[in-house]
Amino acid sequence: MKNLAPGVWRLKQFPAPSVNVYLAEDVLIDAGTRWDRGRIFAELEGREISLVALTHVHPDHQGVAKDVCEARGVPLACHADDVDAMEGRRPVQEAAPDNLFNRVIKALWEGPPYKVERVLNEGDEVAGFRVIHAPGHARGEVVYFRDSDRVAICGDVVRHMSYATGRPILAEPPDIFTYDPAENRRSIRKLAELNPTLILPGHGPAITDIAAFQRFADSLPSR
Repeated sequence: MKNLAPGVWRLKQFPAPSVNVYLAEDVLIDAGTRWDRGRIFAELEGREISLVALTHVHPDHQGVAKDVCEARGVPLACHADDVDAMEGRRPVQEAAPDNLFNRVIKALWEGPPYKVERVLNEGDEVAGFRVIHAPGHARGEVVYFRDSDRVAICGDVVRHMSYATGRPILAEPPDIFTYDPAENRRSIRKLAELNPTLILPGHGPAITDIAAFQRFADSLPSR
């Protein structure tokens, strides 16, 4: 694991961080894809966890949630607006469900439904982080924000990786994965208004150039 901030680690991924899974104290933040089972279980070997908490319920964030929860006997948490998706009453990926790429992702990456025992809402606390609802990419997308040092674990509100080259680049999540891009832009601006010192995205390395992030947020269209 790589320590990124006090009490916060990113699980290893070779050759570069592309589908990020974090550990905040003893809470696993996100659960990768079904293909990530081996690396997640290996990284958690010898570590106690108390909860699996999702930034949102998409195939590359909930893939191993059921396996980890059952193996460790811990509850699963996600925002109230994503509970139906996690428990199988609504499609996990709502945007462009008939898109060929989304169909392949669903077949290869999506984990099975699982009971959400802890339903999160705005202002709740997880591992010292405040839950901030940031919808757009997913209905129940959240940012976990730690007020003491302004570290933000932001899921897919913003990405720091080109999906074409794998290189770091600040960008919105692609429209084919995002059910309401305009709403997600509002969530990016909401994140910027928190004045974070470090942003840990769902895809790509940590965002440390906050001035560049603020310029990116300011440059987004208003609609």
